[in-house]
Amino acid sequence: MAAADIAVRVRNLGKQYRIGASRSNEMLREVLADSFRKPVRQLKRLALGASAPDRTRRIWALRDVSFDVERGQIVGIIGPNGAGKSTLLKILSRITEPTAGRVEIHGRVGSLLEVGTGFHPELTGRENIYLSGTFLGMRKAEIDAKLDAIIAFSEIEQFAETPVKHYSSGMYVRLAFAVAAHLEPEILIVDEVLAVGDAAFQRKCLSKMEDVRQHGRTVLFVSHNMSAITRLCQRAILISGGTVQQDGPAAQVTSSYLLNSLRTTAERVWPDPATAPGDDVVRIRRIRVRSAEGGTIESADIRRPVGIEMVYDVLKPGYSLAPRYEFFNESGLCIFSTHGIDSDWRTRPRSMGRLVSTAWVPGNFLAEGTLLVAVRVFSPDPVKTHFYGRDLIAFQVVDSLDGDSARGDWEGAIPGVVRPRLEWTTTPIDPETEGGLSL
Repeated sequence: MAAADIAVRVRNLGKQYRIGASRSNEMLREVLADSFRKPVRQLKRLALGASAPDRTRRIWALRDVSFDVERGQIVGIIGPNGAGKSTLLKILSRITEPTAGRVEIHGRVGSLLEVGTGFHPELTGRENIYLSGTFLGMRKAEIDAKLDAIIAFSEIEQFAETPVKHYSSGMYVRLAFAVAAHLEPEILIVDEVLAVGDAAFQRKCLSKMEDVRQHGRTVLFVSHNMSAITRLCQRAILISGGTVQQDGPAAQVTSSYLLNSLRTTAERVWPDPATAPGDDVVRIRRIRVRSAEGGTIESADIRRPVGIEMVYDVLKPGYSLAPRYEFFNESGLCIFSTHGIDSDWRTRPRSMGRLVSTAWVPGNFLAEGTLLVAVRVFSPDPVKTHFYGRDLIAFQVVDSLDGDSARGDWEGAIPGVVRPRLEWTTTPIDPETEGGLSL
């Protein structure tokens, strides 16, 4: 890849912290007092023949992290709390120095990392806009041209002349994001701090980041909102334990992360019939999420059908078996359930041997997010459960940015446990004609 195409280059990056080291914000009298006590403590330890204990320990917040980001990419950075995501962004924003490795930044950086970073509390909102622009190397005329748009976006018109120390956290974040996004940085770095804002503001931010990308600038976006990551980012980097665990298409990386955190997968296989789950009537051999093309999938396009497939062995004759799937969202709410009532087998005993039962969920029906599937096989008359497993498999539903799903061009949150794309009609009417609506 040509160097001119690279916005950010990270090579073998590491950051080590000392836990339990002396505090940097101790008052002078405490430092002086400790400097007199320290020789006395050392003499006592020497007299007792004891070595000085090391009350500090070192941890690597990041270790051997390497990746490139092309110009114009929006890259999502995901991972559990404490994974090292915020440390990475602070290094990229030149707030903290790395312990090892190197970072190349090709372009002007605008950062929004945490509430309280980047503004002077005694200055007004307007003054802080000019201060931030100056730090970015902008001339006053350039900041003047952006000032009204920044104030309007952040919705602080009434408080532009108020010191920011009197702002609420929401006001502070609105202004900080507006400054970072509008002062035309080539690289925009945004941390999870957007979660402080309300839903309407988050929609504006996502829309603005997409606008930044369309103008050829680069965005690095840390979030725990996987739906926002899959909608906004072409690519995602998963960091865990301070190292890069996965780097690839956003839908694929977020799906793997969610399934690992849920400790489940898109496919379960039991190759040994003796240990396969079930009873003396039914043994389950495989359960998976599949596409219409036949492959096992961890993420499904919201517009496409997705199949839940179960392969099972029927060991005894005479049982009218009904496979059943129950779909749950991440909150544990059962969205819907379905069981096999296909005409070929309804009320009829299943034949002995190996069978495969697949239920197809149509496209434009499920809402985006992670779904977990419980599987049951039962006899309806008399009712007897032969197998039941909760959260056996899972998959992620990824919404479309093309405007042809039920989302359309709306970028905000959409309530509801399902999201069908319904038929709509809108036609003009003439109130003067017969049958027109007269108001």
